[in-house]
Amino acid sequence: MSVTGAGSSRDQRFSDREKEDTLTNRQGHPVSDNQNIRTVGNRGPSTLENYNFLEKITHFDRERVPERVVHGRGAGAHGWFETYGTVGDEPVSKYTRAKLFQKAGTKTPVFVRFSTVIHGTHSPETLRDPRGFAIKFYTEEGNWDLVGNNLKIFFIRDAVKFPDLVHAFKPDPVTNRQDTARIFDFISQTPEAMHMITFLFSPWGIPANYRQMQGSGVNTYKWVNAEGKGVLVKYHWEPKQGILNLTQPESEQIQGKNFNHATQDLYEAIERGAYPEWELFVQIMEDGDHPELDFDPLDDTKLWPKEQFPFLPVGRMVLDRNPINYFAEVEQAAFGTGVLVDGLDFSDDKMLQGRSFSYSDTQRYRVGSNYQQLPINAPKKHVATNLRDGQMAYFVDMAPSGNPHINYEPSLMGGLKEAVQGGPPHEPFVEGHVKREKIDRTNDFGQAGRTYREMEEWEREDLINNLIIGLVPCDPQVQKKMIEMFYQCDEEYGRRVSEGLNQWNQGALPEGGGAPMGASQTEEAVQWAMEKGHPSKFY
Repeated sequence: MSVTGAGSSRDQRFSDREKEDTLTNRQGHPVSDNQNIRTVGNRGPSTLENYNFLEKITHFDRERVPERVVHGRGAGAHGWFETYGTVGDEPVSKYTRAKLFQKAGTKTPVFVRFSTVIHGTHSPETLRDPRGFAIKFYTEEGNWDLVGNNLKIFFIRDAVKFPDLVHAFKPDPVTNRQDTARIFDFISQTPEAMHMITFLFSPWGIPANYRQMQGSGVNTYKWVNAEGKGVLVKYHWEPKQGILNLTQPESEQIQGKNFNHATQDLYEAIERGAYPEWELFVQIMEDGDHPELDFDPLDDTKLWPKEQFPFLPVGRMVLDRNPINYFAEVEQAAFGTGVLVDGLDFSDDKMLQGRSFSYSDTQRYRVGSNYQQLPINAPKKHVATNLRDGQMAYFVDMAPSGNPHINYEPSLMGGLKEAVQGGPPHEPFVEGHVKREKIDRTNDFGQAGRTYREMEEWEREDLINNLIIGLVPCDPQVQKKMIEMFYQCDEEYGRRVSEGLNQWNQGALPEGGGAPMGASQTEEAVQWAMEKGHPSKFY
């Protein structure tokens, strides 16, 4: 990967005291002493004109951009996506005109970032948490970002609740500890989250590594064909390596040995040539309300049943190259659900519409207004815009023959011109009163119960144990509400959680919680640290 950046014209001249490996500062000045600052005498005090030191230390002070509010911990890799040119047994052109899918065998470069969601940049990769699964396709028509998670559904269906959801799962603002009492307080008033909770507190909430987990676009999108007709689609990545999940005790054992295990596993697999591979499937549904279903197809807390909407293969993805620099490529990688190419479109999914504003807005705050010029984010094709200036603008997106005076459109003086329309636009008909209401078909418990019943017994056992441990420190009214909702999902589900809570020693965990999701004996761990600590002498 070039680290000079798209559009850079940096030359490679050397002074007579430089070689290729000579250290310079950012101004190109050769640095002859990188060991000592300038001082009055060799003991100091130091002087203000320490230019190289000031440049070095002030950059160091700023070398961490603001951490992502969610998905702070991440790992990434480069690779490619190869299209089959078909969707199931049909030509893909029947459903979408997106060029990257059309011709069988076409390979599109990709960059993928895997992540945990709630905790910070250096948090353990064994924590119970959804995992982010974001892909940047560098297509010939510009970038396409498919941003999702390993789990195929979400906690909420309306974007206005996203800050509340994240706040409930983030550490307590007073104690700075993740606290299941806060989490279940929120969930007990958010019944649509029961399906996601059923997955999250089971082994599906702790993937064994990044290579052996599923990915999903989560939200409902649209494909648009050459005639402008749209269909609803869901995206699913299935790992060719198989799927591996962990129980809570297994994850705690791994965490005690290596809290970077998933990042290490991904990096080392690629280095030894065991390139991870996923197959991309889509589910397709005619655009519309579908009153025959007991759920709304735009509801991101729901799965589309496979028996009604089969998984149709459309291509495969292989990751075969590790980043050269983590910060430049993984930390500064910026994704957004609004980054679509011709032939791909939005649905009316409320969460998707909210995400499409929020994600790009976050990147402008976090990385800067010119984040799309960074090599990892820049498209691998022609770029010409009238965007100018802003923090860290290091080249101008101008056509080679363009008039540098013209940064607007339209113009008769050599400015940029509009592109030819790629195909008839998709123009869905929209009509109705503008209102604030939840969707008609919520069905918050049906699929959660089905998911519980379809789990293997060892998965159900882990799920129940983790839920009980998490619910023990909760207020009794929160416990009561959660048990009621578990019963609504499935009678056995509710009974097992209720019986487990009744049998639990209520003094085992402190009132008010303080325990992270699924973790047991957290209070004992504080005491063990004191008991097992070895005293040392003062020095």
